[in-house]
Amino acid sequence: MSVLASPLESIESAVIWLLVVFSVATWGLALVKGLQFARLKNQDKRFHKQFWAASSLDSAAELTQTQPGAAARVAQAGYAAIAVGEPGQANDLSQAINHQDRLERALRQQIVRERRSLETGLAVVASIGSTSPFIGLFGTVWGIMEALKGISAAGSASLETVAGPIGAALVATGVGIAVAVPAVLVYNYFLRRLKLTAADLDDFAHDFYSLAQKSAFRVLVHPALHKAATVSGQPVKEAS
Repeated sequence: MSVLASPLESIESAVIWLLVVFSVATWGLALVKGLQFARLKNQDKRFHKQFWAASSLDSAAELTQTQPGAAARVAQAGYAAIAVGEPGQANDLSQAINHQDRLERALRQQIVRERRSLETGLAVVASIGSTSPFIGLFGTVWGIMEALKGISAAGSASLETVAGPIGAALVATGVGIAVAVPAVLVYNYFLRRLKLTAADLDDFAHDFYSLAQKSAFRVLVHPALHKAATVSGQPVKEAS
């Protein structure tokens, strides 16, 4: 008797198919995250090159509107926090807030948003890596239980009778481990990439803050940019 005689109906085969789905999800997320981090790295590298080549902090403001990437969005949030209009323009209440405090909050909150975006999908991979061995073990235990029932019903405990069903049941544990190991490696790899990216954004935010400090935390931007900065630079609540 074989426990896998009805693969579409047995719990053991359902467990194996579930693990196969987990494996496909792991490699799919690995591909998506790999492309995301590679694209972000190229975007930030291009933005840094153009940003630091600018003559002043004011002149670099337009780059945040044309360049994509996490660093560009952090800079955009910084400009929105300290942007002022042309001399003589009417200022609203948002301009009365201390620009230094507003800049700190804006940079910190934007970095948190970038981290959340990069973390998307990693929790799924971590869950797959931690649960797959136990799901495989469950399939094995269930398969062994069914095999023992079959052996008992057959009234024979010979090696030929026992080895086949038990060996088939152990497949689920092997599949669970085979799914878990790549998931753990993928999670650890992209978690490290995430930490490195966040550290780079922290360094850039610190440099941006130092540049803004030299200009008294006020930057005169192009009128078209000032309109967008005024909208996005409204007072924000402290991150909880």
